[in-house]
Amino acid sequence: MDPQSLALCLPLVGWAAHSSLLTHRLAAARRDPLTGLHTRAGWTARAERFIRRNDSVVLLIDLDDFKHLNDTHGHAAGDAALVATAARLTAWCGRHGFAGRLGGDEFVAVHRHPDYSRAHADLTAALHAPVNYEGRELPVSVSVGSCRMADLPLLSLSEALRGADAAMYAAKGTTGRRTPRHTHR
Repeated sequence: MDPQSLALCLPLVGWAAHSSLLTHRLAAARRDPLTGLHTRAGWTARAERFIRRNDSVVLLIDLDDFKHLNDTHGHAAGDAALVATAARLTAWCGRHGFAGRLGGDEFVAVHRHPDYSRAHADLTAALHAPVNYEGRELPVSVSVGSCRMADLPLLSLSEALRGADAAMYAAKGTTGRRTPRHTHR
């Protein structure tokens, strides 16, 4: 290749490499590094499209007494509980939905399971199973709130999240500690 052609191609190669790097960084920014789940921004963008095409349920999940777990067993044990929760939630969603991590000990999912009540019982059981960590079983308790899109007057993800959030906090306030909780709006 002659020097003039090489000089013309070099900026194009540089732009292609730069574009590839930016695309990779953007994709990484939309994934939680600990759990591999979508972050709030990545999950929200995908959920907006999902709810327009499916009769969906939006769920919010919060690990109860997470600070106590970290303080008692250490942050690595807390991380193990977060990773296990993410894996269980992802397995539950399967081909019927997807999950995200909002941050800290808060998770979110959108789901279109044909037999939601049965599937929800399975999720609750899975999320309350102890987490094996360094030969010990760590107790895990969660509060789950859900909101069916069909129950809303306006098809809006923000309204569904608000409804699921209210249901989750109602569940936290009406039951004892370390017991399975679920409220559906």
